[in-house]
Amino acid sequence: MAEKKGLFSKVGNTVIIPLRIKILAIFISLIVLSNFATNFISIQFTQKEIINLNNTIMVQQLKELYTNAANQFQIYAYSGDKDACNESMCKVAESGFANNNSLAVGISPEGKLFFMTSNNPEIKWDSFPDSLALENLNTQRSQGIEEGSVYFMGDETEYFGVYKFQDDWNYYIIRAERRSDLDEKNHSIYAYIAIVIFSLTILFIVIGYIILRKEFGVMRKFTSELIRMQQSKKLELIDLSKAPNDDVTYMAASFNNLSSQVNNLLDTFQKFVSKDIVAKAYSGQEVGLEGSQRELTMLFSDVKSFTYRTETLGNDIIEVLNVHYNRVIQNVHYSNGIVGSIIGDAILAVYGTLEAKKSKSVNAIQSAWGITRSTAALREEMKARRQEIEKSRSLTESEERVFQAVLVDVGVGIDGGKVFYGTIGRNDEVDPLQAHMANTVIGDTVNSASRLEGLTRIYHIPVIVSAYVKEEVEAESDRYIFFEIDTVQVKGKTQGKKIYFPFDKEDMDASLISRYQLFSDGLKAYYEGDWTAARKLFKKTELELTEVFLERMGNKSAPENWSGIWTMTTK
Repeated sequence: MAEKKGLFSKVGNTVIIPLRIKILAIFISLIVLSNFATNFISIQFTQKEIINLNNTIMVQQLKELYTNAANQFQIYAYSGDKDACNESMCKVAESGFANNNSLAVGISPEGKLFFMTSNNPEIKWDSFPDSLALENLNTQRSQGIEEGSVYFMGDETEYFGVYKFQDDWNYYIIRAERRSDLDEKNHSIYAYIAIVIFSLTILFIVIGYIILRKEFGVMRKFTSELIRMQQSKKLELIDLSKAPNDDVTYMAASFNNLSSQVNNLLDTFQKFVSKDIVAKAYSGQEVGLEGSQRELTMLFSDVKSFTYRTETLGNDIIEVLNVHYNRVIQNVHYSNGIVGSIIGDAILAVYGTLEAKKSKSVNAIQSAWGITRSTAALREEMKARRQEIEKSRSLTESEERVFQAVLVDVGVGIDGGKVFYGTIGRNDEVDPLQAHMANTVIGDTVNSASRLEGLTRIYHIPVIVSAYVKEEVEAESDRYIFFEIDTVQVKGKTQGKKIYFPFDKEDMDASLISRYQLFSDGLKAYYEGDWTAARKLFKKTELELTEVFLERMGNKSAPENWSGIWTMTTK
């Protein structure tokens, strides 16, 4: 956080010099070149001023140490690990060291060292070396003075610094510098002044030109980076490794901080929001309460026997669902779908909201088979683990229940048509914290996809689609063969609806085609009311889905006024 101190802002120990002042100083320097050497030499650096400057820096670092000590005491109260706390204090202190012999120690009123760190690894004390200085600290503390400046002897040389007593730990925190280091700097400064006086006289114009070019070069670099980010619509960090410590650099550093926060928010945002809303937000469009009628395809997938799995696995069902959804959502996104909602063990995916090369129904079927295959692969992994265990022992009864519970199986229903797609909820511009919106899809097609998924349990097939999906896919691709399964009138509807199984020619056993063709012949006889012929044909197919037809027909003949439509009594 920037700290305003007079004309300048300060971030930590770094002074942010306003660019306007730097430019003004350059031009003033050019004007007063003839008087520069005289004015520069007139500046006198005294030892006291240097010490005061260092004290100012050390006071700031001491504050950080004191605050960290209080925090570490809380950690120590919880963990009991004093060594780790002292190590943390050393690390904080070392981050502020600037000189070869910079020093930070924590000492008790008796002179015992709690922690000690220095830039010079040769400086090692068993206890505080200056008993007189320690006695003076204790005397001042008895008078109520618990912080201030301190001078002491150590390693036969003089140190100066600042201290503050930490009540929680019951020790003094001292941040100090060796006086001889400052003397060396003082001599270096005078030598540097002599060199600069002669050098600037000859090269001042060149240096001024280079400085101005460098300053504005950094600004051009920042501007170019911002333009590039705007074009790519992606926030990144600006490289500040070679930037000067002026207010433009501070602005860029603030931008980097904001960029990191925004990227974190966007990362969270896109995990909880559908891909089309994320794309809309990235493009700069406002996301509000809005919606429209659209032609979309809906995919509904549900985990079978979920109640049994939940009762068996308890809280571990969450882990199983996460493994399952990791694969399901990957398949949805791979096929240009968006996740409309996740409700417990069920997921609703929507196709047609994103630009795609394939039609929405083709993408939906591709997702359906991807979900089915990935779920089957997960079951095979579980079976392989079981075989490994059974090489040494048999599963217990409880392990057998768990094994059956993790063999996740799903059904998928797909339907398409006109639906309302948009954002609903509350958009409070006055108080955004009171706002809450959700992207949703509303329409009978959504319910239909759910009901088709429910039919997969009855007909014992993994995927069931509607006539809408069949027609749209057949108009584009010949990869899928659609076998009519039945004509059903679901609960709540007055008309029958044909349902289909999408056979994937590229990834399924071709021998099944003949069996499904035989089933189609049986279904035709079933529709025509010739149930005797239908029964014979259904039995020849050896397909599990024929069980529902054989159970319906029994040994009966078709009823009078038979329409071929089977009325469902449940959803």
